Amino acid sequence: MKKFLCVLLTVALLAITFAACSGSKTETLTMATNAEFPPYEYHEGDNIVGIDAEIAQAIADKLGMELKIEDVAFDSIIPGVQSKKYDMGMAGMTVNEERLKSVDFSTPYAKGVQVVIVKEGSKIKTVDDITKNKAKVGVQTSTTGDIYATDDFGEENITKYENGAVAVQALVAGKVDCVIIDNEPAKSYVKANKGLKILDTNYVEEEYAICFNKENTELKDKVNEALDELTKDGTVQKILDKYIKA
Repeated sequence: MKKFLCVLLTVALLAITFAACSGSKTETLTMATNAEFPPYEYHEGDNIVGIDAEIAQAIADKLGMELKIEDVAFDSIIPGVQSKKYDMGMAGMTVNEERLKSVDFSTPYAKGVQVVIVKEGSKIKTVDDITKNKAKVGVQTSTTGDIYATDDFGEENITKYENGAVAVQALVAGKVDCVIIDNEPAKSYVKANKGLKILDTNYVEEEYAICFNKENTELKDKVNEALDELTKDGTVQKILDKYIKA
């Protein structure tokens, strides 16, 4: 009887141990974004979807981690990554010298183009016309469109908005003469607002990457490795093609 009880106790202990191991939590990968930038990130019901959301999910799957997306103001992303509140930032974010002072970046995963949105019939036909006409320019605060436009056209001619949609509504209302923003959301805004168009001339070409705390080199290296595999096997391009039509 004692031997039988010992066997039962051993089996019970093994079952408890197995249950404890099976119930161990998967490590979470927290990504900060600003879900006002279609098709890179935007709301679809209660979910945040888009290019960045899908690439981040593919990376998390590769790393065996659970992805958690936090929707915050764009200019809160880098400070949040610096303070380690978020593991990484992914929001159609361009690599530039100013941002490299604060955070590190992954290998670029997509190319972006800054364009100019104007009303049909506008005096602004080229980028040079912005200066010639002393045009009022609308931008999303802290984006590269904001940075480049402020440098090129002067702080006094720039009006900064919380997101691209608000900037475009200001253009529709006549509060600004043009809006500078990434080409992909620009196409969405023009489609949704009759009487707007995108200038044929590109303003700036750039590359998008994921930002990390400068001390978190281990995560950056792991993400870069996963991103490289996802690029080579065609996953990244498949996601880009899903949202960006030629």
